Amino acid sequence: MIPFYSIAQNAPFENEILAFEKADKTSPPPRNPIVFTGSSSIRMWDNLTDYFPKHTILQRGFGGSQLSDVVRYADRVIVPYHPKQIVLYAGENDIASGNQTGQQTFDRFVALFVHVRQKLPNVLFTFISIKPSPSRRKFFPENDIANDLIKQYLAKRKNTQFVDIRPVMLTKAGQPVPELFKPDSLHMLPEGYQRWATVLRPYLK
Repeated sequence: MIPFYSIAQNAPFENEILAFEKADKTSPPPRNPIVFTGSSSIRMWDNLTDYFPKHTILQRGFGGSQLSDVVRYADRVIVPYHPKQIVLYAGENDIASGNQTGQQTFDRFVALFVHVRQKLPNVLFTFISIKPSPSRRKFFPENDIANDLIKQYLAKRKNTQFVDIRPVMLTKAGQPVPELFKPDSLHMLPEGYQRWATVLRPYLK
């Protein structure tokens, strides 16, 4: 388990969180939305709400965040909105940038899940599997460990979903589809998000 953090003005991504809070004061967020949160794959999902027009979506992804950052800010980017569902994409940066193993990344996920469940005991919790980014190929084994552990953990708990988006992002040979990614081979193009949306849509409440 990882410790919870005191918030300081110079904490990572603090400015982005403050921007969310300022926006909420200017334009009150919807009640009981589906909160999408996590790292840049959520933050950079342009026109996210247009992909799911039948649902009330609130986009709260920030920076190149790790699960430890989502833990840090959970009481500011998740809990206050009283969401009916949380859709989380995080963990990829923990392994690739934070030098965490798959097991350690899983431990961070559990810390977040337990914290959220204490505050929001009945919320539907949906985890999007760590994606196969071509530029991070060397981390695929640890990604797989984290994904498998998270999947097994959620399978034993109520009101949870593990959404595996890997199959639609891989070729028949099991390699990442390059056309889904920007030139950095990390962040996705609209075609990648289209595939995510197709897989995710049936899981949304």
